[in-house]
Amino acid sequence: MTDNAPQHVDRDPETGSRSSASQAPPAAEAAPTAAPASSRPKERAKERRQLPIWQEMIVLLGMALVLAIVIKAFFMQAFYIPSGSMNDTLVLDDRILVQKVSYWSGEPQRGDIVVFSDPGGWLGPGEVRTADSPVARGLEMFGLFPTGGHLVKRVIGVGGDRVVCCDKEGQIDVNGVPLHEQSYLAEGEKPSLIEFDVKVPEGYLWVQGDNRSNSADSRVHLGDPGGGFIPVDDVVGKVFMVVWPWEHATMVERPATFETVGAAP
Repeated sequence: MTDNAPQHVDRDPETGSRSSASQAPPAAEAAPTAAPASSRPKERAKERRQLPIWQEMIVLLGMALVLAIVIKAFFMQAFYIPSGSMNDTLVLDDRILVQKVSYWSGEPQRGDIVVFSDPGGWLGPGEVRTADSPVARGLEMFGLFPTGGHLVKRVIGVGGDRVVCCDKEGQIDVNGVPLHEQSYLAEGEKPSLIEFDVKVPEGYLWVQGDNRSNSADSRVHLGDPGGGFIPVDDVVGKVFMVVWPWEHATMVERPATFETVGAAP
């Protein structure tokens, strides 16, 4: 005899439709899928691209050379000392750095050691060193090889100054003020063995070496067309440091004796 007991059926209270007790619940909302690679921003694709190492090296080298040119033109330049005329402040073959920033909005001051272009005939053939290889010429172009064809001297008088040698004490006078030069003159050197009395024209400088008896400076060129004066426009910059050789490396500063010199009366 079969069991004819009615089976229990659940009905939806709202729709009245049958639903099995084992019916699975509604499927959860599908999780969002990652966007295809083709839809990603183009910037990400660009970030993934990298230059080959040799191209990066070329770019970096080019940037370095451009920076060197800018530094040489506006900020700093390397030179060497071609003679003993600045002993013992600067000696033969010293490598020096010249800064140009000080003269952006001003002119050389008394006591500054300046590098300037040869005004004509001041340098002998043996005192002009040139770059003798392609590498040296390339470095010279970018200010990384000590440049020749220039001179280095100390500014004694500026435009408007009266510079006289010598007073009763054997000292050089600038605008009536005697210079006490023992701190920078070479040992045993006198201020000058050449007598002179000059008025420096505006826009010019009167310069002398610290090794006075071995310096073909403004005094020696008094009879030249320029009268021994240096145009301010010929000045490259001010020496501020000796960088080679290591044992002679030092900062170069303006002597205190020039602080007492005033403008010409």
